[in-house]
Amino acid sequence: MTLLTLLGAALFIQLGRWQWHRAAASQALQRAFAQGSGAPEELPGGDLAPLPRYSGVQVSGRYDSAHQFLLDNMSHAGQPGYEVLTPLRLTDGRTLIVNRGWIPLTESRRQLPDVSLPQTRGTRIAGRLDNLPRPGISLGHAPPAADAPWPKLTSFPTMADLSAALGQPLAARVLLLDPRSPFGYLRDWQPGGMSPAQHLSYAFQWWAFAAIALVLYGALNRRRRPAAAPLVVAGPRTGGGRA
Repeated sequence: MTLLTLLGAALFIQLGRWQWHRAAASQALQRAFAQGSGAPEELPGGDLAPLPRYSGVQVSGRYDSAHQFLLDNMSHAGQPGYEVLTPLRLTDGRTLIVNRGWIPLTESRRQLPDVSLPQTRGTRIAGRLDNLPRPGISLGHAPPAADAPWPKLTSFPTMADLSAALGQPLAARVLLLDPRSPFGYLRDWQPGGMSPAQHLSYAFQWWAFAAIALVLYGALNRRRRPAAAPLVVAGPRTGGGRA
């Protein structure tokens, strides 16, 4: 029992530390999101992976409306729906995936929503650079089917999945379309994950479990003084003697 209590307390302490570090990471994401709220800069050339997450940029290009993706299992305010991913052919030859926002489910999942775009020679848009969303468990990953019609339905794909479906290389980041840019849907962008306060509350809960385990162990295994044995006084012997 001593070993189990110590192992349990150590596990609770480590889980609390893990949530503490998650809170620090969440705070860093919120700071990066706030920094990206300033005036957008021109998208630099080269690899986009080293750029800070949520960097505000502006780009020029032409939407490829014939080859779009519907990101499944995306909800807003408790309502299920999709996020619309559209390739943007940049003027420098690169292709950038633009997340044009969230759209609710239609009455039947067999009928996908209409996400077509008007024919334009080009457009200039702004937004934030981000990563593709990741599932909480690996079972949520479903790449777009090769034989499915466009727009292709997908769930938590990787950039390699989208690149294979399009048959061309893609930029390493996704552009979250700015709410002021045209041709978008609901774009209530927020930093991903739980808030720092939630992570901190979980950390204190784990540490409280560790303290409770140690206190209970001490209370249940406290040594008690043995009760004193009753004092027996021998009386005088009677009978059995000779005169």
